[in-house]
Amino acid sequence: MVGKHQNHHHHTPHRPRSKTLIFTLLLFSFSLLVILYSFSSSALPSVSYPNQSDRTETSFVPSLEKFLIHKAPKLSIRDDTVHGERDDRKLDEMVFERENRLLNEDPVYPVGYPVKVYVYEMPKKFTLDLLWLFHNTYKETSNATSNGSPVHRLIEQHSVDYWLWADLISPESERRLKSVVRVHQQHEADFFYVPFFTTISFFLLEKQQCKALYREALKWVTDQPAWKRSEGRDHIFPIHHPWSFKTVRKFVKNAIWLLPDMDSTGNWYKPGQVSLEKDLILPYVPNVDRCDAKCLSESAPKRTTLLFFRGRLKRNAGGKIRAKLGAELSGVKDVIITEGTAGEGGKFAAQGGMRRSLFCLCPAGDTPSSARLFDAIVSGCIPVIVSDELELPFEGVAVIVSSSDAIQPGWLINHLRSLTPSQVKEFQNRLVQYSRHFLYSSPAQPLGPEDLTWRMIAGKLVNIKLHTRRSQRVVKGSRSICRCDCWRPNSTASNPLSPLLS
Repeated sequence: MVGKHQNHHHHTPHRPRSKTLIFTLLLFSFSLLVILYSFSSSALPSVSYPNQSDRTETSFVPSLEKFLIHKAPKLSIRDDTVHGERDDRKLDEMVFERENRLLNEDPVYPVGYPVKVYVYEMPKKFTLDLLWLFHNTYKETSNATSNGSPVHRLIEQHSVDYWLWADLISPESERRLKSVVRVHQQHEADFFYVPFFTTISFFLLEKQQCKALYREALKWVTDQPAWKRSEGRDHIFPIHHPWSFKTVRKFVKNAIWLLPDMDSTGNWYKPGQVSLEKDLILPYVPNVDRCDAKCLSESAPKRTTLLFFRGRLKRNAGGKIRAKLGAELSGVKDVIITEGTAGEGGKFAAQGGMRRSLFCLCPAGDTPSSARLFDAIVSGCIPVIVSDELELPFEGVAVIVSSSDAIQPGWLINHLRSLTPSQVKEFQNRLVQYSRHFLYSSPAQPLGPEDLTWRMIAGKLVNIKLHTRRSQRVVKGSRSICRCDCWRPNSTASNPLSPLLS
């Protein structure tokens, strides 16, 4: 969800009505099999699981304060700014030599594990200065978007850039992830991480100042020999808010973008900019505190609400379904549908409502996704997704309620009431079990979202190397251009060729 209205037409074709409603949590159990264990055990380094009683911070503001006060002063930033002309061919030769050596030393060398990441050391105006800007202004709750959403809360929801960077630059002795290692020589890297805080700069800088900083960051990155060598294919940009980097991102469309969703409607991303093949969808940062097994047990008698929703009912695009759902569910017994925003008071209202409810309604907003889904997961409130265009993070298998079914009189509530207490309890237990996969933390935890991010990115490495090598020998301007148009939008529309194929 974003904090600004967009006017465009959206049509949701009819989908056959599901006989069984399988909720999002089935996604989590299956995705673990697909993502975490798709590589043979011999290809993965051993993973140690630290004592879970060790202190971890999952709240953005306290983690940021600790980072800025205790860690940032100790950082030694050498600055990778390119001065004058640098030859990317030398870097390419070093990379080629390294890969040949690894292949000759071990023919079954597991490409991609652990992922080797070079973190660009950018000038502070792109990194620490922006973090300090947020820190010094986050208590100014009057700062809001045009529809009333608190700006700093939006930044927190999309703060994946902070969580990933803070983990990558931590001393190895403090890190717990085995899926990724930071390297300090560019020729040793599989990927290059760009630590530019695009969301903070968008919301907290003046419009022209932000655009100028975007252009400076673009030039800084594209001047790098590593960028020129691969044309950006092995570079990672955290662009987790749909407005982030918007004025210049067409120039970095080859790079890997870390996104909140795909938005196959084309309203937020231009055709050819994003795809499931090259990019990665990451969870929002939850706004509410986690309800663990003890919390779930204690809150069970209080969960007297069948279905809960708190948010804005008037949205655009696929979010128009909210008004229809509001009209359908208004006044229904044991259902709470209420307006609200994500401010500090809104956080506690949402958290309280979710912990008193069995199911949480998660409809589309201005974009197909919203932070509400992840708030529901960590609250032990079974999410009911109504968003036909949604692409999920850490994709596995899920059956989502189609918009056409959800607005049929009585259909959704009757189905929820038909579930037995034992089925509901099983769903809730799975939420508790898998919610840790959606909790960003410092230090980052094994099987947390940071860890799963690098495991997913590792799967892209072979294809990136192929396209990088191919781009170096294909004649510019020739018709032999390798395109990645295999990705199809998430759509319920029928195949127009079906009559011909039947």
